[in-house]
Amino acid sequence: MKLEDEIKQKKFSSEFHKAQINILFTASWVNGQVIPVMKPYGISSQQFNIMRILRGQHPNPAPLKLLTERMIDKMSNTSRLVEKLVQKKLVERKICKDNRRQIDISLTEKGMDVINKISDDMEKFFKRKQEITPEEAKELNRILDKLRG
Repeated sequence: MKLEDEIKQKKFSSEFHKAQINILFTASWVNGQVIPVMKPYGISSQQFNIMRILRGQHPNPAPLKLLTERMIDKMSNTSRLVEKLVQKKLVERKICKDNRRQIDISLTEKGMDVINKISDDMEKFFKRKQEITPEEAKELNRILDKLRG
């Protein structure tokens, strides 16, 4: 559906303004689509992001600073999110052997299992919802990367 119809706005000050609104609207729409996929696991999108970062680091642990730097939502309270994942026994914290002031965070076996299941569910979900071709997705990624400079 066209952005104009979705938000009931017929005019924009420029195509760049429309693109900005479209990006924000679409990001919110995508987030709304994936929340139900994560809900059965009791995981928020920010917690999922942390778990994906940790899976990418595996088998090496990650310090909190690295997680904060790599988060998609830079406004997230990373230490609070990690604490919730610790309580769910999906991640663990350990004092770094090389720097006792640093806390290393890694996925537990249960956490790895959960992140893999959610990722599989999301992959299946998006394959069913696929509205653009792989070539269009590649072009969209190129344009979004260009926008961020």
